[in-house]
Amino acid sequence: MPAGCSRYVQLSTDEFRARLPEALDIYVRAMRYPAGTAEQRAPMWLTHALREGWRCMAALDADDVLLGLAYGYRGRAGQWWHEQVRHGLSRRFGPEAAERWLSDYFELTEIHVKPENQGHQIGEDLLRGLLDGVPSANVLLSTPEGTSRAWKLYRRTGFVDVLRDYHFAGDPRPFAILGRALPLDAR
Repeated sequence: MPAGCSRYVQLSTDEFRARLPEALDIYVRAMRYPAGTAEQRAPMWLTHALREGWRCMAALDADDVLLGLAYGYRGRAGQWWHEQVRHGLSRRFGPEAAERWLSDYFELTEIHVKPENQGHQIGEDLLRGLLDGVPSANVLLSTPEGTSRAWKLYRRTGFVDVLRDYHFAGDPRPFAILGRALPLDAR
């Protein structure tokens, strides 16, 4: 078990709701977002928990304190992220590329570990636990461009470039869309 982590658990939607302030605090700290971001994201995260195929993994310490979490759900046409990525892929590579990646995928929506607990394999364990048994053909995610621990994790676990330097509506930062076939390879 990684340093500080005593167990991994799959959270129900009720458990996720109960831990939402704790989870959003990790998100804001890990992403270095300004104060107030959590209040803006909370309704969106709660809506995500109602989507088909939603699942969430949490890393807890011995005192039941949340160290990290990962969640996602089955991606579908009509969802904001799906439509953004479909548009970007279609424009850059054609509709066939969009169909290949988006016809059957699990969206890895969030994965975050407390900054002081990063670098101890918690993120990889969360990723593997979350994706274990997901019935989709592919998994997709978006991450800000640039070197980070997250990038190293995604590359180490076999994620490839799907779309690079993409700008989501309303965000000036460039993002990479990464993906891979499921299931994940064994360690």
